This record gives sequence, C-alpha cells and structure tokens, in this order.
Amino acid sequence: MSPRTRKVMSPEDWEDRPDSELLQIPVRELGLKIDGSPLEPHIHQLYRELESRNIPFHPPCYLADEWLCPDRTPVIGIPFYLAHPRLKNLERKMMLEVEGGTEPSCMKLLRHEAGHALNYAYLLFKKTRWREHFGLFSATYSDNYDARPYSKKYVVHLSGNYAQAHPDEDFAETFAVWLDPSNQWRDKYGDWPALKKLKYVDAVARRTLAAPPKVTTRETPWSAARMRSTLRAYYERRRRHMGDDYPGYYDPGLQQLFGPASPSNSTQKASVFLRHWRRHIVNCVTMWTGEKKIDADTLLKKLARRCKALDLYLHKTETESLPEVAAFVTAVMKNVHRFPQDYTNS
Repeated sequence: MSPRTRKVMSPEDWEDRPDSELLQIPVRELGLKIDGSPLEPHIHQLYRELESRNIPFHPPCYLADEWLCPDRTPVIGIPFYLAHPRLKNLERKMMLEVEGGTEPSCMKLLRHEAGHALNYAYLLFKKTRWREHFGLFSATYSDNYDARPYSKKYVVHLSGNYAQAHPDEDFAETFAVWLDPSNQWRDKYGDWPALKKLKYVDAVARRTLAAPPKVTTRETPWSAARMRSTLRAYYERRRRHMGDDYPGYYDPGLQQLFGPASPSNSTQKASVFLRHWRRHIVNCVTMWTGEKKIDADTLLKKLARRCKALDLYLHKTETESLPEVAAFVTAVMKNVHRFPQDYTNS
C-alpha cells in the first residue's frame, strides 16, 4: 500500500483495543498528532519560558521514535507514545518506565532539547567562547562515558550526570538549568566552576539569542508519521538496542534463580537476600573475574531493585542460593551469557 493510500486511523479506532491487537498496528497508521494531545500544553509552556527570556525562536516540535534533536537540525523530536495516554500505558508495560511521562520530567527534557535546538539555530558551537567553556563540538560521541558524579564543573539536571557525556550535552544541560524558571541557579551553583558556563549562557541569551536564528528548518527526521514498523517491532528493536540498560533485561535469569511467594518458598525476599550478601558476592565475583568492585556492586544493586519490583523470594536455602547467584553475576560480568527475552507474549 503506497503512502498516499495507506490507512490512517484515529485514536478512537484503537485506544480501547487489547495490547495484542494494538501491538500489530504500524506506528504511522495510529493517526497521532501533537495538537490536542497531552504534549501540547507542555510545548506551550516551553515557548512561554523562551519568550520570558526574550528568545524569539521557538523550535518546532514533532513526534519521533525517541527524544532527540537531530544533529545540527533545530527541531525537537518527542517520543510518539507521549501523545496519547493509551500508548503511555503500553510504554510502561513494555519498557517498565516512561521517559518524560510526567509534567516535570517532560519539561526537563524539553528544556534540554531546546538547548540543542538553539545551539544549532544560532551556530553557537562554532564560536570560540562556546568551545572555551564546553569543549570541541566535534569530540567523539559515546554512550559509555566516564562520569564524575561529584564534579562541580557541570550542572546537575538529567540523570546519569548527562552533562558530562559530550560538549553538546554539557551546553544543553546548562541551558536547561538556566531556562528553568524555578531554578535559582546563581544561588545553587554559586561556588561551582559550572557557574561560569551558566553566566555564559545568560550572556549569550541577552546578546545573541534575542536576534532571529541563523538556521531554521521544518525537516523532521525519523518522524513517527513515516514509521512503517508495528508497535511490536518498535519495542523489540528498542529492547535489543538497550541491552542491559533495559530495566527488565535480567528478569528471566532472576526468575530462574528465585520465585514468587508461595507456601513452599522461603519467606525471605530475594531483594533483601541480595542486599545482605552483596559485599560477599561482590568479593567472590571480582576475585575470579578481575572486574571492578564498583561495577559488580552497581549490578547487584540493579538486580536487587528488579527482584523487589518482581516480588521475588528465595526458593532454596541461602547456602544453596549463594553459589548460583555468584555464578549468574559472574556470567553477566564477563558478558558470556544472554538471557532470552520473550517479546511475543509481552
């Protein structure tokens, strides 16, 4: 079926369908739009905040497959699932969380992406002063960056010390903190080296961002309106891409090690067991694998959180469970075992 003749539904056609049917629908046929959606007031709020700072450029927003501002393109992509409550519920079921699903988190992400958009619209990254404060825009991007959680050279905004990921992210995070009307950044960052970056953004806003942008576009890469894949295929792809960053990645393994509450099981929660024996397991695993203790400890904490969320209990004695858990963690740490996800029955 060609794009001109393909069927496009309205939300009323699918919002009450069971998950099994909804997952079979191609994203581009869902008939989603920002106008009239829960996203519209948040975007208007962003534009009001920009206007209050005398910034005339309002980055166009469109529905995409994730939060993004395409490289050097001053538009903001917002995940399509935020445009309808039914899809937000499906997102929570499939991915266990909804990025930007609350008003505060959505506004934080919009301010961050607006920072990218303004950077590109005014070509700030080409300016010497920008490079002096944030670094080279051409620096290599990597999903794996060594963050320093206690560094005061960077603002704290999104999780994961995201300002430290790349100079472009550093600017976007700094801009977001500066733009937030509830953030008293001069007081909060008064004795931080990051204050210089905030003052730079403040000066640039008054001097440069008050003028018309140098670059504008209506281009919408990766638009949800063009996504041929079904919702099921979309989630399968995301889970594969996220790997062990997906919150439920280790669920099949944990469900083999432990079990639900039952009369035949121990009354001890698996999460409590893992926290109690965490140091012992970390020492055992790192002694034989050579991995860093901080990495093993982080993994154990993640596993304990998932056990709590899944309400898992020991179904063997602690003595029997310890070596099995240590073997499981060792396999994960050495990256030699993968636990299959069953997406077809999600």
